[in-house]
Amino acid sequence: MSFIISERLVNMINKKVESIVAKALEGQILNKEEIAFLFEVDHESEDSLHIQAASRELSAKTSNNLAEIHCHVGINLGPCAHNCKWCSFAAVNKVFPKAASLSTEEVIEKCLKFEAEGVNAIYLVTTGMYSIKRLIQTVKEVRSHLKPDTVLIANADDFNVEEARQLKEAGLNGAYHAIRFREGIESSIPVEKRLATIQAIHQTGLVLGTCVEPIGPEHSTEELVNATVTAREVGAVFSGLMKRIAIPNTEIGNRGMVEEKRLSHLLAVIRLSTQHEMIGMCWHEPSIAGPMAGANLMWAETGSSPRDTHHDCEHTRGKSVAEIRKMYEDAGWKVLEGASRIWNSSKA
Repeated sequence: MSFIISERLVNMINKKVESIVAKALEGQILNKEEIAFLFEVDHESEDSLHIQAASRELSAKTSNNLAEIHCHVGINLGPCAHNCKWCSFAAVNKVFPKAASLSTEEVIEKCLKFEAEGVNAIYLVTTGMYSIKRLIQTVKEVRSHLKPDTVLIANADDFNVEEARQLKEAGLNGAYHAIRFREGIESSIPVEKRLATIQAIHQTGLVLGTCVEPIGPEHSTEELVNATVTAREVGAVFSGLMKRIAIPNTEIGNRGMVEEKRLSHLLAVIRLSTQHEMIGMCWHEPSIAGPMAGANLMWAETGSSPRDTHHDCEHTRGKSVAEIRKMYEDAGWKVLEGASRIWNSSKA
């Protein structure tokens, strides 16, 4: 896929922007100074349009213009002692005073529904208060009901090498894990603990997914650059971004949210700053703005969500498989049929 940019627009594009974008499209890795320069380009400028068009073109080229629909199955909720201040489960935010969780039968039912709807990967999402021992058993039960090639992923608390081995033996294919903005400062989780889990994922043959998250309006260029570089260097099969959703009446919620036109620019810079071998570029929460700027991974959601104050995001913030498929089609993407290429790309 190619994007035609008018001669007038080309003449208006900053030569330094043009040079950095060309370097990225050639497959060269951008350094921190170049990434910072692109992040600081006015997101309402012609230069930003050029950056976003290049990102879309690069994503289409590296993925054969194939987008994926993954799904989030939120299993439990309640006050979490990790106190990630951007999260609705943080005990300090007092959104969910009592713990609750889906039964194994309910989890299986939701997973089978998503599988029937053709998602490319299923994520079991739990809070830091859901034990890894319990997750291992849940994975085992869910896997026994899924098709053999259905990709099953965990988005869970930190775990060690032995627990990672047991998760893999139970039928897990990979794990989503990220070092979030101001980890250890606006959460109680040390960065070192996140890195240890990422190492455990790699040591046991699980596959890693990550992204730059959760982005808020106060995050500096330096923070954005460092998070972008970390995400491309931890050995993940996809990067991308997730915007922070404001939880009402909370300290961080009062800081507001990043508008989507700015997020589109940030996503494009992340795509151009990431090696071509990484064919997945995620965008959350789903909207057509992401696929237009180069995202080819979005999630349908059901159950609990750290971005929601309702016990089941399927009825509030969450998007359905059909809604996401339509977003991709409207943005000119083809939706992959079958098991995820992104999660299987490490085997290529």
